[in-house]
Amino acid sequence: MQLHELKRNHPNKKERNVGRGGKRGKTSGRGTKGQKARSGHKIRPEIRDRIKKMPKRRGHGKNRARTVVATRVYPTAVTLEAIAGVFNSGARVTPDLLIERGVVKMSKGKMPKIKIVGEGAFEKKLHVMGCVVSAGALAAITKAGGTVAK
Repeated sequence: MQLHELKRNHPNKKERNVGRGGKRGKTSGRGTKGQKARSGHKIRPEIRDRIKKMPKRRGHGKNRARTVVATRVYPTAVTLEAIAGVFNSGARVTPDLLIERGVVKMSKGKMPKIKIVGEGAFEKKLHVMGCVVSAGALAAITKAGGTVAK
């Protein structure tokens, strides 16, 4: 007996097919080419791609500069509670005094626009000048006996 005449005790159940005639030849059931055909491929979840596209869908695309006014200054919001903690009853409230007392900070060396917001119970009688005031804050200040002037 020679090496090429040896036979297995348990022969293969099925012959291994290779090429176009077999079941796992050529692309081995992976389809064709690309990331999915490679070993160790990892495709990111689709939600990440949607998150990435959100700014574009939200209007931050190439024509955004036509709709956004860069020179517009938005007011800084100050609550009635913050003002009540700094000012006494009967005091005048102006943007200069709010900056001086540390309620509002200067932005880039410019005087910021200030909007007073808040509602509900407010007991201090204040005289507000030079600030924009919300409807709820206006009602609370006037109810306490204060005034609002532009």
